[in-house]
Amino acid sequence: MASTVSFSPSNVQMLQARSGHGHGHAAFGSCSAVPRAGPRLRSTAVRVSSEQEAAAAVRAPSGKTIEECEADAVAGRFPAPPPLVRPKAPEGTPEIRPLDMTKRPRRNRKSPALRAAFQETTISPANFVLPLFIHEGEDDAPIGAMPGCYRLGWRHGLLDEVYKARDVGVNSFVLFPKVPDALKSPTGDEAYNDNGLVPRTIRLLKDKFPDIVVYTDVALDPYSSDGHDGIVREDGVIMNDETVYQLCKQAVSQARAGADVVSPSDMMDGRVGALRAALDAEGFHDVSIMSYTAKYASSFYGPFREALDSNPRFGDKKTYQMNPANYREALIETAADEAEGADILLVKPGLPYLDVIRLLRDNSALPIAAYQVSGEYSMIKAGGALGMIDEQKVMMESLMCLRRAGADIILTYFARQAAGVLCGMGSK
Repeated sequence: MASTVSFSPSNVQMLQARSGHGHGHAAFGSCSAVPRAGPRLRSTAVRVSSEQEAAAAVRAPSGKTIEECEADAVAGRFPAPPPLVRPKAPEGTPEIRPLDMTKRPRRNRKSPALRAAFQETTISPANFVLPLFIHEGEDDAPIGAMPGCYRLGWRHGLLDEVYKARDVGVNSFVLFPKVPDALKSPTGDEAYNDNGLVPRTIRLLKDKFPDIVVYTDVALDPYSSDGHDGIVREDGVIMNDETVYQLCKQAVSQARAGADVVSPSDMMDGRVGALRAALDAEGFHDVSIMSYTAKYASSFYGPFREALDSNPRFGDKKTYQMNPANYREALIETAADEAEGADILLVKPGLPYLDVIRLLRDNSALPIAAYQVSGEYSMIKAGGALGMIDEQKVMMESLMCLRRAGADIILTYFARQAAGVLCGMGSK
């Protein structure tokens, strides 16, 4: 800030007298802003730099001003440097001969400035995709197993959440619908209803926030009366090709509503190629496909299924989701998805599968996504609430670990909270 010195006809003369200048001379050096004599004098203001004021007030430890120190330096009178003092070790520390080491990695970690300069992995709000649960109601319903998360009313709560996320730099969102039971069926036909909850929500978001990126979930489980990602045969087998046929109609419906990225999470064989062909046939060549390439049959999904009320009515999902014990199998899925036209490859869950994220990163040039799933989120929240961990620090470390493993983008329920930390606004 610069201070303002006000001049008027009455005090100009006083300042001139103090400075020893006569009429017609500037009071501050050769400043031409001082009014000259004339028929009518007007008040004038001269701004004096606060930096100059501060410099004049600063004194060295010796008591000298900056100008006096500079004069001493010009004259060759330099102050003696402070004595070198080595910090003392605690009493009882053994006296030893230093290790004969040419390389000491700790040298690059000895100060905050050096640590920041050599940081290999960075993270920003642009790396986050915020999952949003939506429902037909007007009110936002809290999700018990996921503190801080809600089923958002698609007309109001959703828009408010997106607005707040954008305020801290999060511009990518993925939608998950809570579908009324009355609209569920064995074949999940509601999934491709152009006036269904998801298409309506996409159109609303694109109308209010045209520059955001909208991801969608392509799978039948929110729409299936059986709670599975595909059509269930009477003997309990999940039908692959028939399910893919339904998924193609679902993806086209979402693209028609304005989705930027469709994300098949079903783990049916061949669905990426079929979706690419269906989208292209309808003219949606610019709509991207983020494939859930390595989606494991994990126990970390429990809170999510509560949020959408989408637990399987019977059995489990192990015949189509991957075995958590398998690592190399992810390469088979990666090769298939790349060949079929995927634009982004996703690993789910995230933190327990860092090795798989790195495997995909090292074997594909495509962008890699990681999903920090509901179980990961809820465990961090619970640990923080119980005072067992520092929630904010663990949150940020977990996200950094996903980035370090090779994830370009992270689907996380912490997106808004973490972006607030990165923006210096805290975690609220």
